[in-house]
Amino acid sequence: MAGRPRLRSDDDILAATARAISAVGPSLLTLADVAREAGVAPATLVQRFGSKRGLLLAFTKRASAGVEAGFAAVRHETHSPLRALVTHLVAMASGLRTPEELSHHLAFLQLELGDEEFRSATLHHTDAMVREIAGLLQAAVTAGELEACDTRQLARAVHVTYNGALITWAIMRTGDIDRFLHDELEFLLERYRPSPTSMRAAPKVRGARVSPATQPGSTKTSPAPS
Repeated sequence: MAGRPRLRSDDDILAATARAISAVGPSLLTLADVAREAGVAPATLVQRFGSKRGLLLAFTKRASAGVEAGFAAVRHETHSPLRALVTHLVAMASGLRTPEELSHHLAFLQLELGDEEFRSATLHHTDAMVREIAGLLQAAVTAGELEACDTRQLARAVHVTYNGALITWAIMRTGDIDRFLHDELEFLLERYRPSPTSMRAAPKVRGARVSPATQPGSTKTSPAPS
């Protein structure tokens, strides 16, 4: 006899976990909070994840596994690798509307840094982020949107700017988080854009393929908070 179909997928529950963390933070979070947000019984969470720790670890690993798919989707939405990069990074932060919500996710980062199993999954996420950002930057160089540069190093700078901008916005609380993040990323990338003279001289590249970076120095280690 076939088992009863699950009314809520694991992905649905882990998405609800993110919303619950935003609302109360990891220390006050209970399985009942997540169950209420997901529309399931707390016993369902115990059955699937074993414990609160198991649920939060699955949440961290899910974020790591979803990096490549997220960047792959945005590549098909625009012919501009740079526009795709900035748009996607801003969209990643779109779920955070208040400094309080961001502080709850920073508290979760503390948990990740203090527990080796969580830190390993977070490192996996970071590696994947830097690799995917580097891929879009390399595509931007090929398309003539950026001057030739060390795209791996620039990818790390973009990732640092992304995370730093979120924290700075939470401290300053100036304007909209999306605009703040967008402006900080654009400010960093502006210095690497071709000058008007070099843009006139450079051949136009049509249909530039956007793919993970393969330039010297790029790594093929396990992918990875943001």
